[in-house]
Amino acid sequence: MTQPDDVFRDPQRPVADRVADLLARLEPAEKLGLLHQHQAAVPRLGVGPFRTGTEALHGVAWLGPATVFPQAVGLATSWNTELLHAVGVAVGSEVRAFHAKDPAAVGLNVWAPVVNPLRDPRWGRNEEGYSEDPWLTGELAIAFGSGLAGDGSGPLRTAPTLKHFLAYNNETDRCTTSSSMPARVLREYELPAFEAPLRAGAAVAVMPSYNLVNGRPAHLSPLINDVLRGWSDQDVLVVSDAGAPANLFGLQEYCADGAIAYAAALRAGVDSFTQDDNDAGPSTRLLEEALERGLITQQDVDRAAARALTLRFRLGEFDPAGDSATEPDIVGCQAHRDLARQAARQSFVLLKNEDLLPLQTDVRRIAVLGPLADTLQEDWYSGTLPYQVTAVQALTERLGPDAVEYCEGADRVQIGTAGMSLEATADGVVGVARSSAGFDLFDWGGGVCTLRSVRTGRYLTVTDDGTLRADHPGPNSWVVNETFELILVEEGKCLLRHHTSGRYVTAHDDGRIDVTADEPFVFDFTRVADGAVLAAAAAARADVAVVVVGNHPLVNGRETEDRISLELPAGQERLVRAVQAGNARTVLVMSSSYPFSVGWADRDLPAVVWSAHGGQEYGHALADVLFGVVDPAGRLPQTWYRSEADLPDLLDYDIITSDATYQYFRGSPLYPFGHGLSYTTFAYGDLEVDSPAVAKDGLVHVTCTVTNTGLRPGHEVVQLYTHQQNSRIKQPLRRLRAVCHLDLAPGESAQAKLAVPVADLAIWDVTTDQYWIEPARHSILIGRSCTDIRLSAPIDVLGDPIPDRGLAAPLPAASFDEYSGVTLSDAGPSHGDAVRSEHPGAWLAFADTDFGNSLSACQVSVASGLSKPATIELRLDDPYHGPVLGSVEIHPTGHRHSWTQLTTSLVPGSGVHTLYVVFSEAGVFLRELTFS
Repeated sequence: MTQPDDVFRDPQRPVADRVADLLARLEPAEKLGLLHQHQAAVPRLGVGPFRTGTEALHGVAWLGPATVFPQAVGLATSWNTELLHAVGVAVGSEVRAFHAKDPAAVGLNVWAPVVNPLRDPRWGRNEEGYSEDPWLTGELAIAFGSGLAGDGSGPLRTAPTLKHFLAYNNETDRCTTSSSMPARVLREYELPAFEAPLRAGAAVAVMPSYNLVNGRPAHLSPLINDVLRGWSDQDVLVVSDAGAPANLFGLQEYCADGAIAYAAALRAGVDSFTQDDNDAGPSTRLLEEALERGLITQQDVDRAAARALTLRFRLGEFDPAGDSATEPDIVGCQAHRDLARQAARQSFVLLKNEDLLPLQTDVRRIAVLGPLADTLQEDWYSGTLPYQVTAVQALTERLGPDAVEYCEGADRVQIGTAGMSLEATADGVVGVARSSAGFDLFDWGGGVCTLRSVRTGRYLTVTDDGTLRADHPGPNSWVVNETFELILVEEGKCLLRHHTSGRYVTAHDDGRIDVTADEPFVFDFTRVADGAVLAAAAAARADVAVVVVGNHPLVNGRETEDRISLELPAGQERLVRAVQAGNARTVLVMSSSYPFSVGWADRDLPAVVWSAHGGQEYGHALADVLFGVVDPAGRLPQTWYRSEADLPDLLDYDIITSDATYQYFRGSPLYPFGHGLSYTTFAYGDLEVDSPAVAKDGLVHVTCTVTNTGLRPGHEVVQLYTHQQNSRIKQPLRRLRAVCHLDLAPGESAQAKLAVPVADLAIWDVTTDQYWIEPARHSILIGRSCTDIRLSAPIDVLGDPIPDRGLAAPLPAASFDEYSGVTLSDAGPSHGDAVRSEHPGAWLAFADTDFGNSLSACQVSVASGLSKPATIELRLDDPYHGPVLGSVEIHPTGHRHSWTQLTTSLVPGSGVHTLYVVFSEAGVFLRELTFS
């Protein structure tokens, strides 16, 4: 029975009161114990241990067999919030079940979903996100997160955490690169995906990212406290990414020492430090040192501890024990298996079809080919597959074993020296022998392959001491030691380099084989069997060939490794081309974590299908789609480009200036955002917009009629985009605003009903530092993808004109309209942005600047790390030929945060102009300009 003074154990009391009561009972050292991923128990108060960070991206990960759903980008391909919510419920329930078995080891704070917009398909973690569109990302995150969290009628089912705040789409030097984030890109593209689920209560925690943003580590971003926490009416717990606290004074060298770093992170809003695995000691000692040095106060500690406790109270940890809502055998239950199959079905996108699909049920013989035809892959954040249904298994189950011929399509090779060949011994160690069964070679792109021993059926791997073994199931760990670079140096000769270590496989005179040498060793190389030829022969014997290719989620495009090219691995492309030459009725099935550039396949093959890695029910779902049991429901959540040449630099986050993503891309994509074919056809008509004009606080209601004009039932995803026709600024070509799903029988019509809040049409105005709705005509665009627009109508939005930019207040340098050759930087360790010139002649443009008729001077706040003087010029209307208003000479200040104020007199001028600030040298920093 609850005692009168046990406020914190009384579930009838407000959470804030309960937190305050428990916090008051804790000693200072016990409070510090709450600020680590592994929170210490307080036995004297009956408070148990707690840990943050159970991985639950598309199933419960790292805890043993659990239901494995399609990868996150595959779930997003459904564009189906109801499905995402159901998957979230299932995953959250399985987390609860694991927690019930081992509460100390399995925490209820889950690190999902990932809401970084998929700006660039080369990002190594593409599979973890949902979409390149922030609105769609936010809607799907709300659905999945609310499923994880529960319906709000009681304690949270789990506590979802949004990853990774902020502007994080590169693995290349991810801990030391800075994402330059202009204000409009930040507010219109990056932040909305985080804002939506927090406002909806679908997430209760956030994890900052490894990178820097505008020169400041994301873990120290002022946006955490100043913006992010304002989106929720509940306390938001902020947990660091693993190892990121040490980066602040390590790799990033941003803080002078650990105590300063921890203090800065705590003040910036980080509440929980994920560092040194389960050893909280080093973090606690640095926080203690920060207190002793006066870098933080006890109030700072209490604030973070209160947030940590609030999450635990909301999870029901301190409520009286009741009946568990989670059945102990819910993990992998039949309902979740059925849901996994449904999710996998909806993850398939029909990219091209020339009347080959769906396959007829009377097909007599089918060849199922390729390296992914009879295997399923787990990614780093997958659960352990409880079972696997591959393409081969499912098609054999459907057609019978006599109707299916399988060929993996791998080359079989022998590698040796001096008349001897590499071969695995009985214990798995690789040595040399006079004869060898050889190795099957799998090409995963980027010059990287895996080699599977024919004798052992296991993959080559390298142990810590450099021993070469053939006893591994394949890449499946954080450090992948099963990948090699097979480099042909001349006909019949090769080098074999271990990809992870960079060392070469070497044969020694005594017969030993190891991987310890930095110098290359030349082996003899023989292709014993050509996998493409064998697959083509199998295809020729079949009525239809289905070739399944794609990526390995832990190789060439994964966490810590971006892709360089968008091409399908060369060996796989050769295989597909050979199969198509053997049988014109070839279906290309790609299973991958990301898009490929396969223009040749779109041109030459009759049918092309894609899905992300689909989890345990992948094979059943694929068979259902190929035979038309279900209509392909997937729509691309990101653009498929023809080449990486269509993309800006991987580190260029300014989608507006670089014309990136479907919103601004002016080229012709291979497959556009939103693309996905059906086995039937649809006609659109009767577009109605409820009013020709709408106020800025209004809601635009749109309806249209969609008719199934084909002979089969079909699923249509009606997409509504808008385009603002006139504006002060560069506008997106189109932007997704709403979606409607329709299931239609042949000949059936239905009305799609969509609504767009006018507030969603706001832009970020850099002159007033706020969202603004301009008076403008907008196009309502209805279609099947962002480029397949079937209907359009205008609507006038009755907004307010943006006034000219006044100069009465200081002009922040980061509030520019356009720029060339500058990046954004930090104006100070904790707050403020500045700009840095990257080359001589770099400039900033401030449009519509009202100079009035009485300005005579301008003071600039500048810094310079150069060893020589530099100048800044102020010009009107043209950065190189416009009249010069004034200029300042800047002498070295030593550090980018060592600001000095310099003043220049101004040539008399008046009226409204574009102000250009022009830098003479690279390495000059500008914080603001003050006119008088």
